[in-house]
Amino acid sequence: MTEKKQTPILEPESSAHESTEGQSSATVARRQSDSRRWWIKLFVQPLLLLAAGALLLAGLGVAQKLGWISAGGGSGVHVASSGADSTRYICPMMCTPPQAEPGRCPVCAMELVPATSGGGQTDSRSVEIDPVARRLANIHTAAVKSMPLDRTIRAVGELNYDEGSLKTISAYVDGRLDQLYADYTGVVVAKGDHLALVYSPRLYSAQVEFLLAKKSLDQGRSATLQRVVDSTQDIHQSARQRLIELGMTDEQITQLAQAGEANSRMHLCAPISGTVIEKFAVEGQYVKEGQAIYNLADLSTVWLMLELFPEDAVAIRYGQKVEAELHSMPGRKFSGRVAFIDPTVDPTNRTVGVRVLMPNDDGLLRVGDYAKATIRVPMSVAHNPGAGIYDPELAGKWISPRHPHIVSSEPGKCPVCGVDLEPASRFGFVDTPTASTDALVVPRNAVLMNGGYSVVYVETEPGRFEIRHVTLGTSNGDQIVVLDGLEAGEQVATSGNFLIDSQMQLAGNPSLIDPTKAQIVPEFEFEEGDLPPIGKPQMVSDGSDAIPKISLPLQMKPVNEQTSETPNLSSVEQEFAQQQKTCPVTDLPLGSMGPPIKVMVEGHQVFICCEGCRDKLLAEPAKYLAKVNQEAVR
Repeated sequence: MTEKKQTPILEPESSAHESTEGQSSATVARRQSDSRRWWIKLFVQPLLLLAAGALLLAGLGVAQKLGWISAGGGSGVHVASSGADSTRYICPMMCTPPQAEPGRCPVCAMELVPATSGGGQTDSRSVEIDPVARRLANIHTAAVKSMPLDRTIRAVGELNYDEGSLKTISAYVDGRLDQLYADYTGVVVAKGDHLALVYSPRLYSAQVEFLLAKKSLDQGRSATLQRVVDSTQDIHQSARQRLIELGMTDEQITQLAQAGEANSRMHLCAPISGTVIEKFAVEGQYVKEGQAIYNLADLSTVWLMLELFPEDAVAIRYGQKVEAELHSMPGRKFSGRVAFIDPTVDPTNRTVGVRVLMPNDDGLLRVGDYAKATIRVPMSVAHNPGAGIYDPELAGKWISPRHPHIVSSEPGKCPVCGVDLEPASRFGFVDTPTASTDALVVPRNAVLMNGGYSVVYVETEPGRFEIRHVTLGTSNGDQIVVLDGLEAGEQVATSGNFLIDSQMQLAGNPSLIDPTKAQIVPEFEFEEGDLPPIGKPQMVSDGSDAIPKISLPLQMKPVNEQTSETPNLSSVEQEFAQQQKTCPVTDLPLGSMGPPIKVMVEGHQVFICCEGCRDKLLAEPAKYLAKVNQEAVR
């Protein structure tokens, strides 16, 4: 009974042990399987996704290349593509047509910029630029100002001798220079100082004749016959005049008469105070009558020689005050007055000579030194040369017509030349101040100029720039006067002007580079022989448009002076150029980039718009010759 009870107890324990071992093995296997699945999810699945994406993109590329699908098939792709296609890159100087890709202009090497045409509506005289494009183009504006303005004329000149003070001391009689008192160049002498001692037998004979005539006159005073007295008086006067002609002064003749003894040696005296600037003889040298011995110069006044442009010289008056600053003494001002204005224009450098008389009492002005001269002219005089100038130093005064530094409160004689003084009003000076007239001025960089055609761009509304043709006056530093075309307070573009001008041309509006679309273009006045860059406009109509067009006759001259083409083309060549109309390289109208240039290509004459097109034309002559022929057929 006991054994039977123990057996069932042992059997269940063994079964339980085996069951526990089986369960632990299954758990380990399950955990290993879960770990493998986790690693597969972590690495394998992403790799599969990437591989599938790459295959998909490659398949799309192959399909697009084969033409099965189009890049603009989807709406999203179409928007991106259309945005890319609408971006055009232009040269700020409009040397070439708009490009599809950014880069540099092949003609002028300027960076191409994106076209900045705005989304707003524009008219035929303006263009609208959005704020983003305005910032990218760095467009700034400034207000048109109205202010009283003086025109400042600046020039550089050289100091020279006052020619009116130059004197040459020459021998009055044949003789020998026994002694030279002024024996080197640079000696300063006063009027009447002895310069040399001259020995002359001829002078001795003349002195003896004078003493005999004087003795006869003294003895003949008691004669009863008046005829004898008059005769001796004439002989005495003739002998005295002979001594004067031989170089003796009145003081020397008086001393000779008092001494009663002739002397074969005579002192040569200085006729003016000045400086010996040249010495032509040495001590002991024999000289002939009229032979130069010294050159003297009075340096109390010097000349400042200026060269002014004709448009500046026309506003200058005789006697006008000039301020000068010496190159050797910067910061110190010297003043003088205009003494002479050359009535002719130098044909070599196209300038007008102006001479300024400068007082030099202290001797600081040295001949040969350079000076910077400044002349201030009221703007009213600059625009109207007939207007009067107010100078307080000349108001109600009298001035010498030859020496402008001689000013007097009363009429009289000039102490230098002896001519009558003239009232200052005769030379264009007024006695009372005139009311200054305000002038409209803009920054110089706001004006775009092409020959005689000048424009500015006015911001009439925020972001809207309108082209204005302006008539320019004189410039003063970084400002320029506008006579017509603007009003005070208007905003004009001072930077980014060329970009605005290129946008105007792209929009088909009038621009600086292509003014042919302008409805109203003022007539330019050109002198005979002038070659304006784009010719003189003439209003013509072909009957096809309501608005007349502008016909620009070509004035042709090569841009590159090293080329062999002649500056002036014959009438036949001009006719060929007008028939060609456009440049075969850039398709721009001939004359829009300046004077067209003739180039011989395989025996044919072809006209291009600028030098930048020459290399392209010569590189592919057949291509562009065919283009010219097609244009001629049309």
